[in-house]
Amino acid sequence: MLTLTKTYYDTLSGPLGDVLLTSDGEHLTGLWFAAEPPADAVRERATFKSYASQLRAYLAGELRAFDLPMRQSGTPFQERVWTELQAIPYGETISYAELARRIGQPTASRAVGSANGRNNISIVVPCHRVIAADGTLGGYGGELWRKEWLLKLEGVNF
Repeated sequence: MLTLTKTYYDTLSGPLGDVLLTSDGEHLTGLWFAAEPPADAVRERATFKSYASQLRAYLAGELRAFDLPMRQSGTPFQERVWTELQAIPYGETISYAELARRIGQPTASRAVGSANGRNNISIVVPCHRVIAADGTLGGYGGELWRKEWLLKLEGVNF
């Protein structure tokens, strides 16, 4: 029997514009910039109190690591990339090529970039900490100005 999971959402305004947060009621399942909630989602502010509190603290430079229950699903490769993203320390960056090496796929830089683009939990799963091998920003689904802002918040000079 198929069990449907209810989706909850709330929005938060801040220095990066409007942020949409989604949850399955137990886990953070999404964090997107300037996005619309899923049509079947239910607005539920209480569910997001802890998520919003930690996000505000991070954006104010008061929090370096999130302690949130999260869930996102993808291919085994994507999930390895997302797990490794969480190992990149606050204030540090690595290249797409280095991330590919760290997951044991040294020739998969482009696939790593694609997996980053499929990350549904921006900021918390810090895909913004991955940059091009030449030190430029590379890509970012949330627009490059936000990636630059996040890296500057973390004290990264580039």
